[in-house]
Amino acid sequence: MTPVSTNIKIDPVLKEQSQTLFESLGLSLSSAINMFLRQAVREQAIPFRVGNPIPNLETLQAIENARKGIGLSRGFTSVAELMEDLNADD
Repeated sequence: MTPVSTNIKIDPVLKEQSQTLFESLGLSLSSAINMFLRQAVREQAIPFRVGNPIPNLETLQAIENARKGIGLSRGFTSVAELMEDLNADD
C-alpha cells in the first residue's frame, strides 16, 4: 500500500521534543505516529506508552542507595524469621 501524506497541527515545541525523544528510540516522528495509529486500531483504544520514564528524585536516591548497599535489610531464610525481625523493637 502506498503511504499518503497527512497534515496535522502540532505545537512547534512539542514537535521538537517529540522528534528528540523518538530519535533517541531509533524512530522518526512519522514512524512513531504510524506505530501509535496501528496499535490504536488493533486495540480499539489509546494503546501504549513508549519511552523511558524519568524517575523522581526520591526514586533516584533510593536507586543510588541500593547500589551502595545503604539502607538494605539483611537476608532472611524464612518468613517466620522475617516476621520476627519486623516485629522486633528497635
